[in-house]
Amino acid sequence: MLCWSTEANTMPLHKTAITVPESLLAAVDRAASERGESRSAYITRVLAVAVRARRDAEITRKLDELFADARTARAQRHMTEALDEAGTDWNDERW
Repeated sequence: MLCWSTEANTMPLHKTAITVPESLLAAVDRAASERGESRSAYITRVLAVAVRARRDAEITRKLDELFADARTARAQRHMTEALDEAGTDWNDERW
């Protein structure tokens, strides 16, 4: 089994075959070359970014849904006002 390794992680690799238009593959190869990466490394990185973006969008959607609730919004506003009254110094970078 192959492993993909970066400073942040090591994960097992699995070979796969996909069909893509020739022009797209050429563009991928150019982009990978410009970054000094192999085609496989470039595609793996791009896919990881896409999956992370989808996950982040889902988290944002759920937060937006949560804060659309009037009671939750009021509770958050109340908590924020209480913190402000307590004198929280947001300019102090140690928080």
